[in-house]
Amino acid sequence: MRENRWRQRITVYSFMGCIVGVAAVLMIAPEKEVSQSERRRLTKQPELTTTTLFNESFMEDLEKYLLDQFPVRDGLRRIKAYFAYNVLGQKENNGIYVVQGQASKLEYPLNEASVKRLANKMQQIKEQYFPQARTCYAIVPDKNYFLAQANGYPSIEYTQMIEVLHQELNNSAQKEDFEYIDLIQGLTIEKYYHTDTHWRQEQILDTAEQIEKAFGIQLDEKTYSRHEISDFYGVYYGQAALPMEPDTIVYLTNHVTDTAYVWNMEENMEKGAVIMPYDERAVLGPVYRLDKLEGELNFDKYDVFLGGAASLQIIQSPASATDKRLIIFRDSYTSSLAPLLLTAYREITLIDLRYINTKLIGNYVDFEDADILFLYNTSIVNNSSMLK
Repeated sequence: MRENRWRQRITVYSFMGCIVGVAAVLMIAPEKEVSQSERRRLTKQPELTTTTLFNESFMEDLEKYLLDQFPVRDGLRRIKAYFAYNVLGQKENNGIYVVQGQASKLEYPLNEASVKRLANKMQQIKEQYFPQARTCYAIVPDKNYFLAQANGYPSIEYTQMIEVLHQELNNSAQKEDFEYIDLIQGLTIEKYYHTDTHWRQEQILDTAEQIEKAFGIQLDEKTYSRHEISDFYGVYYGQAALPMEPDTIVYLTNHVTDTAYVWNMEENMEKGAVIMPYDERAVLGPVYRLDKLEGELNFDKYDVFLGGAASLQIIQSPASATDKRLIIFRDSYTSSLAPLLLTAYREITLIDLRYINTKLIGNYVDFEDADILFLYNTSIVNNSSMLK
């Protein structure tokens, strides 16, 4: 009996010691502002007031704060991932799986309603802003297209997705309002980053050329200089919580990209008004934003391409071989693609409907005499409700 009592006491004291120890570490250790592995801001210590105490928001926020600031959080997340994979035999962790050194996020099943919603939005935009303009569309497959089925994971029916989109966009028997550019056949898993969702810029030169040819532009071979950014841990690295070798970002420059400049709507707001790119007050930036590699609040090195996600960007390319204009309704994949199109287009406008309402774009974009391209990855097509 006495031995059992001592065991109970040791268990209780050990538990209390752990609580006190964790509390002491939380009090002594500086509060972390960001998690680089998860690529997000961490919850700040909540303020205790009479209102937050009685509406229970303080306790909810405190729980989030303690979870975010817990000592050796990253190590515990990694142990959990190891346990899920190697002990429980799970094939994924947090929806992320790793095969052939490639991390990918599960995306299934096919949401036909979302595909039809996207087609309807594309038709509405065309009818409102450029009913007579030549309009093309292309789909960028996610990494599941190459990995999922071959390794026993569920995935979207990609052929069906494209067929539904094509049928919805071209429901007139007289003509095709939207022309499809098949980029998928030229892509392989090697053209994507291992730890991230995006494609590699240095691997999609042929993709850029294919788009140019679809719009009737054929140029001589382009030459570029390569520049490397090491230790790129993509979006899937932190979510998987498994050890993976970092990627290297390669970005390509030449005299065209060196002389081009980018207008970003978010960086040109003044007292609620938008300063357009032709205004002398406008803030214009380079094609490759090396400043996005500095500071711990810059989570994503992929933002080196055009500065990352933005509602509206206009790229001017004085050294272009033509006077043509291109307007792309885009997602983040276009950030690394657009610089490769600057030799073919004097001006490229990028519109991200995740961040700007469809009804507003006519206030800032001139669609006259421009080539139009809708370019979305399959995750956007399958979740089109995120488009405004």
